[in-house]
Amino acid sequence: MTNGKRTTVGLGELLWDLLPSGKQLGGAPANFAYITNLLGDAGIPASRVGHDPLGDAAIQRLAQLGLSADFVQQDPAHSTGTVKVEVDAAGQPRFEISEPVAWDFLEWTPAWQQIAQKADAICFGSLAQRSSQSRSTICNFLRATRPEALRVFDANLRQNFYTAEILAESMQLATVVKLNHEELPKIMAMFELEHRSDDDSARRLLSSYNLMLVCITRGNGGSLLISSDEYSEHPGFKVKIADTVGAGDAFTAALVHGYLRGTPLMRINETANRMGAWVASHSGATPTPGPGGLAQALAEFA
Repeated sequence: MTNGKRTTVGLGELLWDLLPSGKQLGGAPANFAYITNLLGDAGIPASRVGHDPLGDAAIQRLAQLGLSADFVQQDPAHSTGTVKVEVDAAGQPRFEISEPVAWDFLEWTPAWQQIAQKADAICFGSLAQRSSQSRSTICNFLRATRPEALRVFDANLRQNFYTAEILAESMQLATVVKLNHEELPKIMAMFELEHRSDDDSARRLLSSYNLMLVCITRGNGGSLLISSDEYSEHPGFKVKIADTVGAGDAFTAALVHGYLRGTPLMRINETANRMGAWVASHSGATPTPGPGGLAQALAEFA
């Protein structure tokens, strides 16, 4: 595979995170697309906002972040999504997600079919599948991709917006699954499977769903990557955390960027942990690299 620019889609919720410090554009698809762009690929958010001031502001903010809004639908009947975010003393966020909102009504359109067929990778989660309409659209999008496209299910379990059925179907449609260390035992229990260890559960998911890669993130404790023929554990980087909003999405973007290029899992793990640490050391999910650029920003973590 050549090292040219890839087209990578973040599919799902686009919303405003209402943080103690003020509102910031968020939702995994936009966070993922932003970091993808920083890494040199074409990150494209595919979502839906309201035909309202917050929706207009979201589209303006995407432009400021260097992201295309060509695949962000505007809904005349439903408002732009918001999430009330409270951050604890350790920088860990707690979310209160409004519903129903525009991204609960994603529409399967000819334009979305075209980008699905063009995409080299798609990242999707469980939250945007809480409504039947958006779930159907997301499944249509994934089924329209080329066989060789990377389909990354980054679960992102939120509140009660997931079921065993949604999780199982998502893993069946995925080629890569990413979970955190708190989600893994919950999902194994929902599938009525015993969780003996991260390693064992990851291998069982890998074989049960015919996946190419399973990733388990452990916060500041690093991560585990397992494929059929490679294994990599990374201890993570110790950082002064501002907040962890978007750190997991940054990790996923770096993982996808490396995997599309056939990079060894050990190197992917290193870069993805650096990326997550960099985002966690800043407030919000879309920090701007300093004068030295992204490479210098990432090199500061040891």
